[in-house]
Amino acid sequence: MKVMPTTLSRTARPDPVQELPRWRVLLPGLALCLGAAGTAYGLNRLLPQVSALLIAIVLGVVLANVVRLPTVLQPGIDLAAKKLLRAGIVLLGLQLVLTDILDLGLAVLAVVVVVVASGLFVTWLVAPRLGINPTLALLIGSGFSICGAAAVAGVAGILEPDEETEESTVTAVALVVIFGTLMIPVIPVLSRIAGLDAKVAGMWAGGSIHEVAQVVAAGGIIGGGALAVAVVVKLARVLLLAPIVAVLSVRQRRRMSRRRTEGGDSATGTLPPIVPLFIVGFVAMVVVRTVLPVPEIVLGAGGLIETVLLAAAMFALGTGVRIGALAKVGLRPFLLAAITTVVVATVAGAGVVLVSATS
Repeated sequence: MKVMPTTLSRTARPDPVQELPRWRVLLPGLALCLGAAGTAYGLNRLLPQVSALLIAIVLGVVLANVVRLPTVLQPGIDLAAKKLLRAGIVLLGLQLVLTDILDLGLAVLAVVVVVVASGLFVTWLVAPRLGINPTLALLIGSGFSICGAAAVAGVAGILEPDEETEESTVTAVALVVIFGTLMIPVIPVLSRIAGLDAKVAGMWAGGSIHEVAQVVAAGGIIGGGALAVAVVVKLARVLLLAPIVAVLSVRQRRRMSRRRTEGGDSATGTLPPIVPLFIVGFVAMVVVRTVLPVPEIVLGAGGLIETVLLAAAMFALGTGVRIGALAKVGLRPFLLAAITTVVVATVAGAGVVLVSATS
């Protein structure tokens, strides 16, 4: 006798995860990322010279390469890598006071602009000759020129969310960690060899090192008042994140619109906004900090929340770094990162020395 299949055998069983409320799906991964961020923050309090963001990235890389993370964690990790990162970038704007940056003078601000432009230009020029894809080149140029991992992830946020963008993002973040950390002792040592005073050495550190926290560490090593000027110069570079992301977003919209026109219905994908919302929020926070008397307790709380959000996002990005996959990318991205680092540091060093000699 022929047995007819039952309805249950013909119908796919429902995925219990999909039936859960949205917050229940996100909670495990978010809890892991925020817990890692708290751990990174605590270790940073014990070791102030080591960035909480750097610790968080390392924790993510180590965890992902030592154990196999359950798939139930992935939705929350993805959210942390995108939404929490953008929220952290918004709060990063509270660190910026336009009057402090303008007090650097037009000459130093011009050096900052040239530094960022040279970093982006050299990656655009050299990457094709090394056979590196344009997405990775853009992310390396942005991270090494502007503000490290936050810039990498911010620029990645306006690109098409495909596998190439994801792989390029984690590779660029890993390179920022490696080369930015190497720069912490290098700039102070070279400053002493060159006989630079603390102020000039601080400006060089702020103009050339990738992460804000790495700049703080280098400025502390230099001493003699270098830290304050190093941070202000670095924040001037951070400020350029807004116009650069806006320009790249417009370029991305044009490219996607052109592909839609040429490809008809086969070309899909949501066009990025002309100015991403998190960049609007970033600029709004800069304006608030500049024109309003923000209480110190608010600044302290904002700085803490920003650190936790960015650390959670960096941990999430770190979990996407597979040592084996990073080894497979070969030496070419490392070579591009090294070239970009040298160019940015050379332009910054020559610029601040020239400005100091003529002032």
